[in-house]
Amino acid sequence: MGVKPAAALVLAIDAGNSKTDVAVVRAHDGAVLGAARGGGFQPPVVGVEAAIDVLADAVVAAADAAGLGGPPYAAHVSACLANADLPVEERELADAVRARGWAGSVAVRNDTFAILRAGVEEPRGVAVVCGAGINCVGMRPDGRTARFPALGRISGDWGGGSGLAEEALWWAARAEDGRGEPTELARTLPAHFGLDSMYALIEALHRGRIPAGRRHELAPVLFATSTAGDPVARALVERLAQEVVAMASVALSRLDLLDEEVPVVLGGSVLAARHAQLNPRIAELLAARAPKAVTAVVTEPPVLGAGLLGLDHLGAPARARTGLRACYAGR
Repeated sequence: MGVKPAAALVLAIDAGNSKTDVAVVRAHDGAVLGAARGGGFQPPVVGVEAAIDVLADAVVAAADAAGLGGPPYAAHVSACLANADLPVEERELADAVRARGWAGSVAVRNDTFAILRAGVEEPRGVAVVCGAGINCVGMRPDGRTARFPALGRISGDWGGGSGLAEEALWWAARAEDGRGEPTELARTLPAHFGLDSMYALIEALHRGRIPAGRRHELAPVLFATSTAGDPVARALVERLAQEVVAMASVALSRLDLLDEEVPVVLGGSVLAARHAQLNPRIAELLAARAPKAVTAVVTEPPVLGAGLLGLDHLGAPARARTGLRACYAGR
């Protein structure tokens, strides 16, 4: 191509637990010169170096698609990675990426920052992501950020598909055996798997006939049961709305944005589904805490956000950000 990558390109990486997306982005106009998809990024399971090897496969494929030779491929790596939950983990992963020599500079962030940046026109706002788990981050153009460990109950977090499923199972089990109040969840949860009782579902989960990985399927059942009017299910949906708003409002407060017009973007499979009882309730509760905040659901792919963060780092012109968004419009 005759391109000098060290002066002209961003290597954008969005790596989740199940997949990795990489894009080679031209800094002056935002054009995507090459892209690739790879496997999931799971350093807690396979170790840091093996996880970086998964990234490397996708990086090399994207560089090949862009017509680049060997590394360095770009001026800057902007990597938004799952399991980079603490600043110390971001630093460790940044060191591991830097050692691969893919670019002159490297920035590693938690993958929630990619969703936030994809959903805002400038690096200013808050994002709450609710997929398998729940997380929240915020940022300002001056570099200030707000975040939570998002490590589950040990860090005070509740929500996401896994949390909803676990709580729904708890209430349904107690309803069936008499320890708790009645709920239709005792019928709808086992029925999803073709079973006729919570006892049968508990046995099937315990003995592995239903893999633990399928528990996330119960979150939509919970929402459907709530929509049908079940009080217990409705209370769980209300609790999730309160959790989302608690995270968002605290992040806004930390960034001194509670009294400013600011976007609060919602992402992840649970929030992107736009459940009729959940999303409007989030907007209602947030309006009481941050009257000027504006909620919106993020539909753009997170790798766009990683690319935009990279362009921000390089001080790219506004036309580059517009061009990059155009590359991902409608995807």
